[in-house]
Amino acid sequence: MLPTDSTTPAPAVNLPADRTLLLVDDDKPFLQRLTRAMEARGFEVTSADSVAEGLAAVARNAPAFAVVDMRLGDGNGLDVISALNAARPDARGVILTGYGNIATAVTAVKLGAVDYLAKPADADEVFAALMALAGKTVDLPENPMSADRVRWEHIQRIYELCNRNVSETARRLGMHRRTLQRILAKRAPR
Repeated sequence: MLPTDSTTPAPAVNLPADRTLLLVDDDKPFLQRLTRAMEARGFEVTSADSVAEGLAAVARNAPAFAVVDMRLGDGNGLDVISALNAARPDARGVILTGYGNIATAVTAVKLGAVDYLAKPADADEVFAALMALAGKTVDLPENPMSADRVRWEHIQRIYELCNRNVSETARRLGMHRRTLQRILAKRAPR
């Protein structure tokens, strides 16, 4: 699932006075789209694509909010959350990951994260999580995506990241190649 881009109107919510936001993700296209979408929603975004860059950004100017991918090329995103919590205890961090489980969520919360979103997460979900953290509420979408649609979008994203190579996509998703071919041949679920 792709983040909602900047042309999508943001829900009507009053943002807190400090709108600094750090985004850390090593998926550069996703990071760029999420950066644009969050800027369109009124945040002052700093983006980083590694743990080292994220830690440097926290050291320079600890933001009020952070959205950090769990697994990055040079380490664990929880290191960024931990550093942010140490530098600015009132900051609110959200962990994004495609490898969600309860133990990881508990560890994230112990290190200072206040929410945990499984990938694929779109900009509306990230925005809603950040606003919930700020004591604000947002309206639920009228027509949320079905679980089948979310799964289909995730498969499509991995397929595109693998340059439309069915065998590589099947390997990365841990499914049989023929099963993947059948899924790709079908129309998107609603």
